[in-house]
Amino acid sequence: MAKIFVSRKFPGTHLDRLQNSGNEVYICEHDRPLSAEEFLERAKGMDAVLSFLTDKIDGEVVDAVGPQMKIFSNYAVGFDNINVPQVSEKNVLIANTPCDEVNEAVAEHAVTLMLSLARRLVEADESTKRGSYRGWEPNIFLGHALRGKTLGIVGLGRIGTMAAKKVKGFDMRVLYNKRSPDPEAEKEFGIEFADLDRLYRESDFISVHVPLTDETRGMIGRDAIGKMKHGVIIVNTARGPIVDEHALVDGLREGKVGGAGLDVFETEPNINPELIGMENVILTPHIASATWEAREKMGQLAVDAILKTLSGEIPENLVNPETWDQRRK
Repeated sequence: MAKIFVSRKFPGTHLDRLQNSGNEVYICEHDRPLSAEEFLERAKGMDAVLSFLTDKIDGEVVDAVGPQMKIFSNYAVGFDNINVPQVSEKNVLIANTPCDEVNEAVAEHAVTLMLSLARRLVEADESTKRGSYRGWEPNIFLGHALRGKTLGIVGLGRIGTMAAKKVKGFDMRVLYNKRSPDPEAEKEFGIEFADLDRLYRESDFISVHVPLTDETRGMIGRDAIGKMKHGVIIVNTARGPIVDEHALVDGLREGKVGGAGLDVFETEPNINPELIGMENVILTPHIASATWEAREKMGQLAVDAILKTLSGEIPENLVNPETWDQRRK
């Protein structure tokens, strides 16, 4: 009988499935992120941990948990909370939960933020609820149509591709940037590869879909914003530190940036106070993947990875598949 620690409760049916798997399952009693000390204390002696983006995991954590540790199954597509080289060096597996349901949800959220900013929906909603509505007027809350505008997608992975597919229904022109062109996506969705300078220069909207790496940290900063169109709308549903929030605030104040939709923040859960109160900024609490459909599938994948590992089967969605081979030697 293996010991499994789940650091937070999650919705759907698969937490029950894990509890009924015949293993000793310990579920954190707190519905909040654990401190590093709390996480370590609860993870010690476990064979598997179902972790979350709020759990910081490195080689020292693995050492503290113990040599019996087999897998961290991360309830997320991203895994920037885990030091992959250090954990892999300890021969511990890492799995994540990429799936179409998450891709759809995040792409939908990005488009929702973009459309809401273009049509000033949050401003109009708040004004109406304050009692400011006096009947139809021709000059209030004028926004912009999406048709004919250019969307620049920074990072054409699964989520970026889904976003490109969705906005074609609005008759938008789509530029994208990634390490190398994707002729198949270009043909299927009618999109065009561009280097970053051109993408910044020609895009009316920019949606960020790259992973957080040393290379992408702060990439949407003063230099990038300086190259963008006047009045550009920037949307970030990827990772907060990709956008330099101080540079973004300056761009918003100067009018260079016409609006920003952020689902993630540079120093989560802290939010730059200068962003709060800006009428042309929409802030959401890291909920881009928060649909019942996405959470159910994420739970399935996270639990499957643990149960397969414990039964000696190779789990899907391994971040470090080479570690599986090493463990089998």
